[in-house]
Amino acid sequence: MADRIEVLYDEETLGKRIRELGEEISRDFEGKEITIICILKGASFFACELAKRITVPVYFDFMRVSSYGNETESSGVVKIVQDLDEPIRGKNVIVVEDIIDSGRSMHYLFEILRSRGPASLKLCSLLNKPDRRVTEVDIDYNGFDIPDKFVVGYGLDYAQKYRNLPYIGVVIPEE
Repeated sequence: MADRIEVLYDEETLGKRIRELGEEISRDFEGKEITIICILKGASFFACELAKRITVPVYFDFMRVSSYGNETESSGVVKIVQDLDEPIRGKNVIVVEDIIDSGRSMHYLFEILRSRGPASLKLCSLLNKPDRRVTEVDIDYNGFDIPDKFVVGYGLDYAQKYRNLPYIGVVIPEE
């Protein structure tokens, strides 16, 4: 039986907020270059749309960090599955993530990235789930605060399903 999904943010709402984030980042980094580190796989949709709305030069790199596997709850064990291709020393770096949940993954990742000597290190997340926070994380550019519900779409998945939905939706368990 298929999962029921209730729309939380439609495509138009997402597009408007991503435009606003792109404008804010462009103002903050006027006259500078930035490197976006897209956290795979979930942030890929968001990172591409965001980059199109940033007016300063943008370079891309990718990392894959895992703490979920095929579950709906973070395991608490964070591992780097794919590391950066290029060094970030002296660069203005913005980590682009789909959702900040417990905060463990980003806390762990930021410790590693800070040790690599970027000129600046910021976090941009499409979604923030503050009720689930275990480790505090500063989000410099936040799309939306959401309730403690399991969400899919726009890159977010459940066991690799639903990434391609053009909206953010809440998975409603069948009773």
